Amino acid sequence: MEQRLGSVVLGDGTAIRFAVAGVGPVVVCVPGWVSHLELGWAMPAERLFYESLANGRTVVRYDRPGCGLSGATDRSDVVELELEVIEAVTKAVRADRFDLVGTSFGAPLAVKFAARRPESVDRLVLYGGWVQGDQVSPPALRQHLLGLVEQHWGFASDVLVEIFAPDADAGFRATFSTYQRQSASPATARRLLAACYEIDVSEDLARIGGVQTTVIHRADDRAAPVAEGKRLAAGIAGATLKLLPGRTHVPFAGDVETLVDAIRAGLGLPRLPRTARPSLTPRQAEVAALVVRGWSNRQIAEELVITERSAESHIERILVRMGFRSRAQIAAWYAATHPTG
Repeated sequence: MEQRLGSVVLGDGTAIRFAVAGVGPVVVCVPGWVSHLELGWAMPAERLFYESLANGRTVVRYDRPGCGLSGATDRSDVVELELEVIEAVTKAVRADRFDLVGTSFGAPLAVKFAARRPESVDRLVLYGGWVQGDQVSPPALRQHLLGLVEQHWGFASDVLVEIFAPDADAGFRATFSTYQRQSASPATARRLLAACYEIDVSEDLARIGGVQTTVIHRADDRAAPVAEGKRLAAGIAGATLKLLPGRTHVPFAGDVETLVDAIRAGLGLPRLPRTARPSLTPRQAEVAALVVRGWSNRQIAEELVITERSAESHIERILVRMGFRSRAQIAAWYAATHPTG
């Protein structure tokens, strides 16, 4: 499955990039915090997560202003700006009615949009969300993290990965930490994290009338207390609450298959059959390990004592076997799955 990139310009001139994958009714995925459409698609875990949702749906993702491929902004009204983005992106893909999947910060944002435009939303799926951002963590910890992001973004991204994905292996943590830093500047990351803590949708919940809603939360989520997930479900008439085991906040880490099943059920989609991920031959694994180092075909050939054409052929087979399109995707996948490689 491949993603197709598009763009739209907001009324204030801010350029927004979005990506479309799959076929079927439209589901808009509201990002959790920082994002990067191209880097995320190159991360095997994230790509597989969205491909699983795109089986039977047209999945639309976007980078919010200041993140990933989208343009920068000086606006401080993060929530209002986000609602404008969702409106603009759905118009760009010509979707009058659609489903919304909001993860993490995207959950209360999706609530805001559904409360304002319930006639446009068929199904609402909220994962790892909250009603009031000031209930996510104690004030002292919030201030500490905001200061850390602003002043020491590199170290802060490592700290946040430990909170967001405590059970992930070293390879995933390193890759995701880098991904966060490449997705947004320290100033943008700090502004968005502050908005996470400031948002309050307690008065919006009752206005989501007639929207079929599923609230999903991992029971021991370290980043978003399960009590907030329960509050979301209790405040939305007819909402279904699904509690899953685990403490990982990132949707494409931890027990992803169970989470995907729950989200697909919330979208009215059947469970996907369990399939084994493709693997590499020993020689292909050796080549992939050298691709991670940024080596050329000639360097790989010299190291492995093979012809340059053989090295090129091995890389071509890896691309086909894994469904990748670039050496960067090979490197990202290998680094994430072979932390000591």
